[in-house]
Amino acid sequence: MAISSFMVPLGTPAPGFSLPPAGGGPAVSPGDFPGAPALLVTFLSNHCPYVRRIEAALGAVTAEYAAKGLVTIAVCSNDTGRNPDDDAAHLREQSERAGFAFPYLVDESQEVALSYRAACTPDFFLYDAGRRLAYRGQFDAARPRNEVPSDGADLRAALDLVLAGKAVPEPHAPSLGCGIKWKPGNEPG
Repeated sequence: MAISSFMVPLGTPAPGFSLPPAGGGPAVSPGDFPGAPALLVTFLSNHCPYVRRIEAALGAVTAEYAAKGLVTIAVCSNDTGRNPDDDAAHLREQSERAGFAFPYLVDESQEVALSYRAACTPDFFLYDAGRRLAYRGQFDAARPRNEVPSDGADLRAALDLVLAGKAVPEPHAPSLGCGIKWKPGNEPG
C-alpha cells in the first residue's frame, strides 16, 4: 500500500545528524556543507518500486543541479531485517545503477527518519541556504503503474526557486511511495 509524505510545515529547520555512507568512509552530516545554497535530504530505498521508477532521473537531476550549488544527501532508514534488499551492499548497487553522485547514508537506528518525519520512500525535503524547509513533496508524477515520464518536474521547479532565493508557493503535491519499514517500537506516533 502506498503511503504519502507527512507534509512537514514549511520553515522547519533541518535536523542535524551524522550517518555512515553505504559505501564506507567517514560519516556525513548536513553541517558538512555550510555554504551550499540548497540542501536536499531524500529518503530512499532500493527495494521500493516507487523509488526504482524515478531513480535514474533522480541521479540525473541532482547531478545537473549540483553544478548550480545543490547538495544532495540520501538516507535509507528501512529495517533491513524486514527488507534485506535495503542493506548497505544493495544500496551501493543502486547508487551505481542509478548514477547517484551523492552520499547514500544508512540510518540503522531510524532516528534520522523520525526527526525529519519521513513517511515513505521516496520522500524529499528541500532546504534553503538558511536550512529552513522550502519544499516537501513529490519528485514528479511518475508512478510504477503509469507512463508519465520521470523528469523531476516538481522538484526542478522547487530547486529553481530556492536557488534564486525565492519561496516555493504551495500547494506542494505530497510524495507517494512505500512506507518506511519501521523496527518494532519505532513507528511514528
